[in-house]
Amino acid sequence: MSNYRSERRISKNKIRRQKELRKNFLLTIMAVCLAITFSFSVNSFLSNAKGESEQISYKYYKSVTISNGDSLWSIAREYMDDEHYSSANDYIKEVKHLNSLKSDYISYGESIIVPYYSYELR
Repeated sequence: MSNYRSERRISKNKIRRQKELRKNFLLTIMAVCLAITFSFSVNSFLSNAKGESEQISYKYYKSVTISNGDSLWSIAREYMDDEHYSSANDYIKEVKHLNSLKSDYISYGESIIVPYYSYELR
Protein backbone atom coordinates (compact mmCIF):
# COMPACT_ATOMS: atom_id res chain seq x y z
CA MET A 1 0.00 0.00 0.00
CA SER A 2 2.83 2.34 0.82
CA ASN A 3 4.42 1.67 -2.53
CA TYR A 4 1.13 2.58 -4.29
CA ARG A 5 0.92 5.92 -2.42
CA SER A 6 4.46 6.83 -3.25
CA GLU A 7 3.93 6.01 -6.97
CA ARG A 8 0.77 8.09 -6.95
CA ARG A 9 2.57 10.99 -5.25
CA ILE A 10 5.40 10.75 -7.81
CA SER A 11 2.88 10.70 -10.66
CA LYS A 12 1.05 13.77 -9.28
CA ASN A 13 4.34 15.62 -8.84
CA LYS A 14 5.31 14.78 -12.42
CA ILE A 15 1.99 16.12 -13.71
CA ARG A 16 2.37 19.28 -11.56
CA ARG A 17 5.90 19.89 -12.93
CA GLN A 18 4.67 19.45 -16.50
CA LYS A 19 1.90 22.00 -15.89
CA GLU A 20 4.41 24.44 -14.39
CA LEU A 21 6.77 23.96 -17.36
CA ARG A 22 3.90 24.50 -19.80
CA LYS A 23 2.81 27.65 -17.90
CA ASN A 24 6.37 29.02 -17.84
CA PHE A 25 6.79 28.28 -21.55
CA LEU A 26 3.56 30.13 -22.40
CA LEU A 27 4.59 33.08 -20.22
CA THR A 28 7.96 33.22 -21.99
CA ILE A 29 6.28 33.18 -25.42
CA MET A 30 3.89 35.94 -24.34
CA ALA A 31 6.80 38.04 -23.01
CA VAL A 32 8.71 37.63 -26.29
CA CYS A 33 5.61 38.61 -28.31
CA LEU A 34 5.08 41.63 -26.09
CA ALA A 35 8.72 42.68 -26.49
CA ILE A 36 8.51 42.34 -30.28
CA THR A 37 5.27 44.35 -30.40
CA PHE A 38 6.80 47.04 -28.20
CA SER A 39 9.94 47.27 -30.36
CA PHE A 40 7.85 47.59 -33.55
CA SER A 41 5.77 50.32 -31.91
CA VAL A 42 8.84 52.27 -30.81
CA ASN A 43 10.45 51.83 -34.23
CA SER A 44 7.30 53.06 -35.96
CA PHE A 45 7.10 56.08 -33.69
CA LEU A 46 10.76 56.96 -34.30
CA SER A 47 10.47 56.56 -38.06
CA ASN A 48 7.39 58.85 -38.08
CA ALA A 49 9.28 61.43 -36.05
CA LYS A 50 12.11 61.42 -38.60
CA GLY A 51 9.67 61.82 -41.49
CA GLU A 52 8.04 64.88 -39.97
CA SER A 53 11.30 66.85 -40.12
CA GLU A 54 11.45 66.53 -43.92
CA GLN A 55 10.33 69.50 -45.95
CA ILE A 56 6.86 69.39 -47.44
CA SER A 57 6.42 70.57 -51.00
CA TYR A 58 3.21 72.15 -52.22
CA LYS A 59 1.79 71.95 -55.74
CA TYR A 60 0.83 75.22 -57.43
CA TYR A 61 -0.34 76.27 -60.87
CA LYS A 62 0.88 79.23 -62.88
CA SER A 63 -0.32 80.89 -66.06
CA VAL A 64 2.49 81.20 -68.60
CA THR A 65 2.33 83.24 -71.80
CA ILE A 66 4.16 81.51 -74.63
CA SER A 67 7.14 83.47 -75.92
CA ASN A 68 8.77 83.15 -79.32
CA GLY A 69 10.73 79.88 -79.44
CA ASP A 70 8.98 78.30 -76.44
CA SER A 71 7.95 74.66 -76.60
CA LEU A 72 6.44 72.26 -74.13
CA TRP A 73 9.94 70.82 -73.70
CA SER A 74 11.47 74.19 -72.79
CA ILE A 75 8.62 74.85 -70.35
CA ALA A 76 9.15 71.39 -68.82
CA ARG A 77 12.87 72.16 -68.35
CA GLU A 78 11.97 75.38 -66.54
CA TYR A 79 9.11 74.25 -64.25
CA MET A 80 9.46 70.47 -63.85
CA ASP A 81 11.33 68.92 -60.93
CA ASP A 82 12.66 65.37 -60.80
CA GLU A 83 11.25 64.76 -57.33
CA HIS A 84 7.63 64.82 -58.53
CA TYR A 85 7.90 63.70 -62.16
CA SER A 86 9.78 60.69 -63.43
CA SER A 87 10.34 62.24 -66.87
CA ALA A 88 9.69 65.33 -68.98
CA ASN A 89 7.10 63.30 -70.89
CA ASP A 90 5.08 62.83 -67.68
CA TYR A 91 5.20 66.57 -66.99
CA ILE A 92 4.20 67.41 -70.58
CA LYS A 93 1.29 64.94 -70.39
CA GLU A 94 0.00 66.77 -67.31
CA VAL A 95 0.40 70.19 -68.99
CA LYS A 96 -1.45 68.93 -72.07
CA HIS A 97 -4.22 67.50 -69.88
CA LEU A 98 -4.55 70.71 -67.84
CA ASN A 99 -4.85 72.80 -71.00
CA SER A 100 -6.85 70.31 -73.12
CA LEU A 101 -4.09 70.24 -75.73
CA LYS A 102 -4.38 67.52 -78.39
CA SER A 103 -0.83 67.92 -79.71
CA ASP A 104 2.57 69.20 -78.53
CA TYR A 105 2.13 72.38 -80.60
CA ILE A 106 1.76 75.69 -78.72
CA SER A 107 1.50 79.15 -80.28
CA TYR A 108 3.25 82.46 -79.57
CA GLY A 109 1.09 84.65 -77.29
CA GLU A 110 -1.05 81.77 -76.08
CA SER A 111 -1.41 81.33 -72.30
CA ILE A 112 -1.24 77.93 -70.67
CA ILE A 113 -1.42 76.67 -67.09
CA VAL A 114 1.65 74.83 -65.79
CA PRO A 115 2.10 73.00 -62.49
CA TYR A 116 5.10 73.53 -60.26
CA TYR A 117 6.14 72.62 -56.73
CA SER A 118 7.48 74.84 -53.97
CA TYR A 119 8.50 74.30 -50.36
CA GLU A 120 6.91 77.63 -49.46
CA LEU A 121 3.28 77.74 -48.42
CA ARG A 122 1.55 80.52 -50.32
